[in-house]
Amino acid sequence: MSELVTGEAVALELRPAKLPSRALAVLLDLAVAVIAYIVVTIGVVAATASLDEAAQAALSIAMFVLLLVGGPIAVETLSHGRSLGKLACGLRVVRDDGGPIRFRHALVRGLIGVIEILMTLGVVAVIASLVSARGRRLGDVFAGTLVVRERVPLARTGFVPPPPPWLAGRFSGLDLSAVPDGLWLAIRQYLMRMQQLDPQVGWSMAERLATDLAARTGTPAPQGVPPAAYLAAVLQERQAREARRAFGNGRTPDGMSPGGGAEAPAVPPAAAASVPGAYGAGEFPLGAQPSGRAERDRSPVPQDAVQEAPSPDRPTTGFVPPA
Repeated sequence: MSELVTGEAVALELRPAKLPSRALAVLLDLAVAVIAYIVVTIGVVAATASLDEAAQAALSIAMFVLLLVGGPIAVETLSHGRSLGKLACGLRVVRDDGGPIRFRHALVRGLIGVIEILMTLGVVAVIASLVSARGRRLGDVFAGTLVVRERVPLARTGFVPPPPPWLAGRFSGLDLSAVPDGLWLAIRQYLMRMQQLDPQVGWSMAERLATDLAARTGTPAPQGVPPAAYLAAVLQERQAREARRAFGNGRTPDGMSPGGGAEAPAVPPAAAASVPGAYGAGEFPLGAQPSGRAERDRSPVPQDAVQEAPSPDRPTTGFVPPA
């Protein structure tokens, strides 16, 4: 199959790259690296002509390691998996969960790439890619990465809906270190495809994912929060932490506060239920009501709590009508 499929039978939009496109990208990267190596070596040799042969050989080895090994590692780290060859071929290196790679991923890929690409002329990399079901070479296997096709039709791109505003910042203290990448991938793809699923199937899938996530974090899901809204809120918290680690300024790239908008005033679920489009306690993102155990577990919204929420179109005057 050309698409990645999660454990919840949800298709991943990013497709693994084929061997010919990967080989062409590697050849372009090697050509650029070799040209840079030759130019720099000629300049260094001309500048150090007075040195002895041992010093010149040491400089040549240093240039080889710096340009042909350190160069690709630095480029993939700074470009988040897009080297010149991959950019020309529409490819990108991502983690197994679909997120951007970091320095440690690029380092492992680069060091193993010296053995399976440079020293063996790419024979080991080709054999490993042919044997792997997703076309991964040894560097990808050890680094936990995957080369995917970044250029996909616009109509097939997915959108992860944001969580309801009253859940913003509610899970800022949750421990997410024990959640595996596979579960994050399943949650993300479920949220992208939940509008296309059967309502009952989507609700049961959301309950299973929420149960697995709560078991990994060690904290049960809050009562009265729909499973899809709970998954969206925790996923946004994880993305906010990733953004803080990546940018290091305590704020996300779009200017949001840490925790995905934690500075916004908290709205109780009862009041959010009266807001159109919100993931309130009485509204479900799949457009259908749950059945079975999920219907019995739902707690009704108190009528007086909904009446106490002020209307945005009419300010509160303080007058209380007689009973």
